Amino acid sequence: MYSRLIQHRADDGRRRVILAEGDEAFFLDGVSTTLDLARAALAEGVTLTAAARARRSSEPANLAAALDAGRLLPAIDHPDSARIMLAGTGLTHLGSAEGRDAMHKAAAEAAHQTDSMRMFLEGVEGGKPAPGQTGQQPEWFYKGDGQALVGPEAPLTSPFFAGDGGEEPELAGIYLIDDDGAPWRLGVALANEFSDHVTERHNYLWLAHSKLRQAALGAELLLGSPPTDIRGTSRIRRDGAVLWEKPFLTGEDNMSHTLANLEAHHFKYPGFRRPGDVHVHFFGTATLSCADQIETQVGDQFEIEAAPFALPLRNPLAEAAPESIAVRSL
Repeated sequence: MYSRLIQHRADDGRRRVILAEGDEAFFLDGVSTTLDLARAALAEGVTLTAAARARRSSEPANLAAALDAGRLLPAIDHPDSARIMLAGTGLTHLGSAEGRDAMHKAAAEAAHQTDSMRMFLEGVEGGKPAPGQTGQQPEWFYKGDGQALVGPEAPLTSPFFAGDGGEEPELAGIYLIDDDGAPWRLGVALANEFSDHVTERHNYLWLAHSKLRQAALGAELLLGSPPTDIRGTSRIRRDGAVLWEKPFLTGEDNMSHTLANLEAHHFKYPGFRRPGDVHVHFFGTATLSCADQIETQVGDQFEIEAAPFALPLRNPLAEAAPESIAVRSL
């Protein structure tokens, strides 16, 4: 049985944390955010699960009703959005090279592997080193800070200049850097690492541009070591009907890298170990609707679900209004 933490905001703005275990969910006493609880667990020298159980009240919570009412927040947030880093790794899942490789083959000589395929195969060969060792480094990208993070039911807004707005269903690791600069994994959450695949397809060197977008994080923070085999479904609804649907696999059994290897290559940089910072790290996916020639439209709804998460991650697609951006000399 996996424990999950959920952040709740009442209609009057009051924030609370919920502990869900199995089919039961109860509000916690004494903390208003998951970040507060994590800091308390570090100070007490206990696990996040133990800290939550010690604060469990007798007041039950109805998660489905709270989700439908829009009262559930992302699995993590920070009062200073600049203290959250959103980043991730790609080509980390078995089968993940197929869609990416198809994007880039037209620009590559047929006799040679694309850079995407080379990176994928290097990860298959060296992405799962022995415990305590560091293996092949993955593709890495930056998405933004906490300003780009949205929660369940909130729109994912594509910039006015984007080529498209496409879903990427995956797991995200949630981390807190302690006062000594050591990273702690708090848990994992369902995520939609929203990206612009038209821009990326034009030239793989534009990958960095394609990733500077919002991302959605599910309500549930799954505590402890995550399952090694997670099987879920990603779908797109248009006008209420299912436009596209496909299973997706994640967890280490379905990956070419271990989580530990991905974490080692992220946190090896001293600038990513600043005390007090929160990191949301997207672990990658092998399932994309754009690989099936789906073109999303404003109003489409992305929906991602996977056990042992009890709640789906749903987000409608929106588009930002055009704006004029001018740089002036001071």
